[in-house]
Formats: sequence, structure tokens, C-alpha cells
Amino acid sequence: MSDLKTPFRYDYVGSFLRPEKLKKARADYETGTINAEQLKSVEDECIVQLVNKIKELGYHVITDGEFRRATWHLDFMWGFQGIEHKKTVDGNTTFEAETAMIDDTYMVGKISVKNHPFVEHFKFVKALEDENTVAKQTIPSPGQFYAYFTGTQLLEDTLKIYGTEEAFAEDVIKAYGEFINELYGAGCRNLQFDDCVWGGMVNPELEVELTGRKGEELEAYKRLILKLNNDVVAQAPQDLIINTHVCRGNYHSTFFSSGAYDGVADLLFGEENVNAYYLEFDDERSGGFEPLAKISGDKKVVLGLITTKKPDLENKKEIVEKIKQAAKYVPLDRLYLSPQCGFASCEIGNKLTEEEQWAKLKLVKEIAEEVWN
Repeated sequence: MSDLKTPFRYDYVGSFLRPEKLKKARADYETGTINAEQLKSVEDECIVQLVNKIKELGYHVITDGEFRRATWHLDFMWGFQGIEHKKTVDGNTTFEAETAMIDDTYMVGKISVKNHPFVEHFKFVKALEDENTVAKQTIPSPGQFYAYFTGTQLLEDTLKIYGTEEAFAEDVIKAYGEFINELYGAGCRNLQFDDCVWGGMVNPELEVELTGRKGEELEAYKRLILKLNNDVVAQAPQDLIINTHVCRGNYHSTFFSSGAYDGVADLLFGEENVNAYYLEFDDERSGGFEPLAKISGDKKVVLGLITTKKPDLENKKEIVEKIKQAAKYVPLDRLYLSPQCGFASCEIGNKLTEEEQWAKLKLVKEIAEEVWN
């Protein structure tokens, strides 16, 4: 078992553009042209090719690129008992300039988890490790799971099943604990919580719209999100590295939230007990580096300074200068570099080619080696 630990000086968030062969196979599966076994065979082949490419570039962390998922978060939820979904007809999430066609996902009973499909997915990637690489698993954060079912649209349905939000929160913690134990048993030692909750909370108007709460009630809700994440971290095996990625939305190169980290820095940076933060800093929507002063203890920061939303390559000197600016608030030896988000949080992917995707990762590595070597 590899004992390498994330993050690495040059790193990435997790998802990659789906190859055309995989897109066709998923479409054929939807129409019944091929069966589940045939789809899995194509997924397996594409994931092996992806991992080989990542290794060829010299990266030390491997993932399956989320090639077996439709979306970064909902497929994980579908692996829980008590959760069902169906195809959306009209779209259900409005991003900056586009309506996302993402499955309607809803609760039909109390949640639990056993034999989650992501465990088998991880085992496949784990088997591809070598002496220079380690597999990591990405999942939505506990707070993300909780927020999805307690936001303005689904809270009423959740309360019909659970009676109180507190009862639902307890089951989220319990179910995440069960999943993490299964994943740990499969050999996972590097786990990443992907989290759009904090990415939404940076926007004062959006946080009210998403949660249906304001004032003291909203602050209490944030505290609960923090507690959920920390309680799950606390019950996890001690040698399991848990990092988090904070996202403002990433669908077909669009976003849903804008705002600096200032408004969430005290809770997110000061009190969330993760090993490292993968943070978006790729454009003006992210604000400045000043909130990084709130990073507590010896926690690490992965600076997402290279955008995955457009193909243009960043100016190397400008990125180096931004790293130096960030180092005024967090020591350079606790800073790392990555793209700001995944390349395909949903299977539609961002608006760049695979060749342009790899060029982005090559640039990340070149800059990191220049700064830290």
C-alpha cells in the first residue's frame, strides 16, 4: 500500500474530461444499445488510459476522473438507501449563463449506506497505484449532503421523513461514518470532501436564497454544517487524510456563485478540521488572499490559480507572483498549486479539449517545480 499523502506541490481536484468513447458508451447504455457490463468495460479501459496519462505527466495522485459518474455529487447520494432520482425535464440548477440538466434527486426514506458502489470504484483505482502514486477518492462533503436536502426546495420533504433537521443530521454523520469505514477497508488513505456549500455562502444574497435562512438562523445553519464535517472527520480512522475542495460552481465552464472567502473564513479556515483546502483563486470572483490569514494550525492550502473553465494558458510569471502574495498569509512550505476545480464536474465537461486539459496540468507542474525546487 502506498504511503504517499495528499496534497502534492503540483496537484489537481479530481475530475477529467470524458473521452468521446466513454460519452458514446454512456449514451448507448441509456438507449439500451449496450448493457451495464459493456459500459463498465469501456469505463475500465478509459480509466486505465487516464491513469497512465497522469503517471506519464509525473503526477503523484491518481483518480478515476469521475468517469463512472454523471455528476460530482449526486451519484454518491444515489448510492445511499433512501435516495432515488429521475431524469430532469426542464433543468433544475441555474448557473451564470446556463441551466444545468441534472437528475432530480430526492429522499424517499431514512438514509443508510451499505456496499456503496464507490467502494468498488475505488478498489479499481487503488489497484493501479505504483511506488510513485497514490489513489484518492472524492465525495461531496457531509455538509453538502445535508444542505442538499435541507435547502429551500427539499426541506419540507426531509421533515416529513425525519421530523426534525437534527434527526437527519445524526443520520448523515452515521451514514458517512459507515461509508468511510468501508472505503478505508478497501485501502483508501486519502479522501477529499468536495464542498459547494461554503462556495455558496461567500455570496450574501445567494446564501439566503439557497438556505431559506437569514440572520441568527443562517449563522446557526453554518455552525451545523461545520459540525457535520468535523464530526465525520473526528470519527474517521486517524491515519486517513481528509482534505476539502471549496467550489463556487463548475458546470460547462459556468459558475453559480461569486465572492471572496472573507465571510466564511472564520469558520471554514479557522475551525474546519481538515488537513488541506483546495481553493479557487482563478479570477476576480474569488477575491484576495487576505482571508488565508485565518488558516489555523498547520493546515495546508492548495492554490487553485489555473482555471479549468477556459483553454487559455496562464502567464507563468503572473502565477508565481500570486503564489508569493499568498505566502504573505500562509508560509510557502504549506502552499501547493493546482487547477481551481475539476475539468468535468458533470459529464458534459468544461469548454476545452483534452489536449488543452493536459496543457493546463503541464503548466501547473512546471510552475510548482520552479517555485518549490
